[in-house]
Amino acid sequence: MGKVTGFLEFERQSESYEAPLARVKHYKEFVLALSDDQAKVQGARCMDCGIPFCNNGCPVNNIIPDFNDLVYRQDWKSAISVLHSTNNFPEFTGRICPAPCEAACTLNINSDAVGIKSIEHAIIDKAWSEGWVEPQPAKHKTGKTVAVVGSGPAGMAVAQQLARAGHDVTVFEKNDRVGGLLRYGIPDFKLEKWLIDRRMRQMEAEGVTFRTGVYVGKDAPEAHINNFSKETITPDQLQAQFDAVVIAGGAEQPRDLPVPGRELEGIHYAMEFLPQQNKVNAGDKLANQMLATGKNVIVIGGGDTGSDCVGTSNRHGAKAVTQFELLPQPPEQENKPMVWPYWPTKLRTSSSHEEGCERDWSVATKRFEGKNGKVEKLIAVRLEWKDGKMQEVPGSEFELKADLVLLAMGFVSPLQTVLDAFGVDKDARGNVRASTEGERAYTTNLPKVFAAGDVRRGQSLVVWAIREGRQCARAVDEFLMGHSELPR
Repeated sequence: MGKVTGFLEFERQSESYEAPLARVKHYKEFVLALSDDQAKVQGARCMDCGIPFCNNGCPVNNIIPDFNDLVYRQDWKSAISVLHSTNNFPEFTGRICPAPCEAACTLNINSDAVGIKSIEHAIIDKAWSEGWVEPQPAKHKTGKTVAVVGSGPAGMAVAQQLARAGHDVTVFEKNDRVGGLLRYGIPDFKLEKWLIDRRMRQMEAEGVTFRTGVYVGKDAPEAHINNFSKETITPDQLQAQFDAVVIAGGAEQPRDLPVPGRELEGIHYAMEFLPQQNKVNAGDKLANQMLATGKNVIVIGGGDTGSDCVGTSNRHGAKAVTQFELLPQPPEQENKPMVWPYWPTKLRTSSSHEEGCERDWSVATKRFEGKNGKVEKLIAVRLEWKDGKMQEVPGSEFELKADLVLLAMGFVSPLQTVLDAFGVDKDARGNVRASTEGERAYTTNLPKVFAAGDVRRGQSLVVWAIREGRQCARAVDEFLMGHSELPR
């Protein structure tokens, strides 16, 4: 490494944020990226550990020590070449990935991990600004056609890899814009949508065709699922028109909360609430946007989606925001000797929490109450956990004012209507059954139909979707051509 003793000399410097009182007034990104010099210092902290656990901690197996060293040497052009060799969209992961690579950093055993995510962010932003990210169209066309169902990170990764291999790829998206849950789910203050548009333009220059507003299936999805389609194509039609089909949709079926009063007005899934703001930010005019302005907002669920609901509610001007979780409060600091290099369970405070939110743990919802069909309060009870099992604490029932309740308790499966329309085999969790190993990797029970991303593995991270998309692309290429030069 360029600075063998760097990890002893320099401290971790994280990206800074715009002040909370300022950033809640807008929906733009507020992370202040590292300067070139700051990124150089972070790169210098990479310690030439010999066994870079960060590589395996990263689902796409980014070659992290190499690009850290290149940034330390200020060879940014080589750094983006190394980064792009494993990751099609580092501008997405550099912003919204939780960075399992940093949890696996060898320096993290007894110190602060190298700021890998911030370095990745710096590399890709510089590469775009310098004009180093260009279309890479295939030199020769194969004449083979591939349909990709879903334009989220898995579908985009499949499409880009296959187009670069020379295949004619068409991506079908039921919504009116490309991006899947990157577009309609993640708030703009975490990921501005022009970043998706910029990649889409690159992919179009590489030969990818995007068809938005097209629903692939037979029966329409449930009303609470985002669906802005104006056209429907059946799976049979796709299989007749294309040499291969890849199902790469997300896990969009949210977990419900079946308690008394659930039917009251004002109780919504998070993915009914968040996409509306995405559309408004894109310039769309909505007749009845769901707003948190002046309301007592309750967010049920302590994960990233719940945090996004908190941040969006604060920007609406909510009167108060409360978020609670069924599970106990995690420790503020993980037991590193016990969990390293794996992803630790510990208390995580997001930027949205810092903007204003009451948080509570070990709380279960008993019922909702209201008047004239509208929710007014939530009745909850405290829990205690023994041997991994929860029990209600006697006499601990309490109530919270609630004008808007957002259910952010995760997603249980992909849309079953789509999978049933294809007729693919499913696993016990309702995902498409497809292995990632062997000669039939990513193949379903149907001839020439493949599956990748959340539709196959269940709710997961953007970085896992990119990994599966890349690997699935290789499997499709091998199926079409008998061999593949795409990376595994």
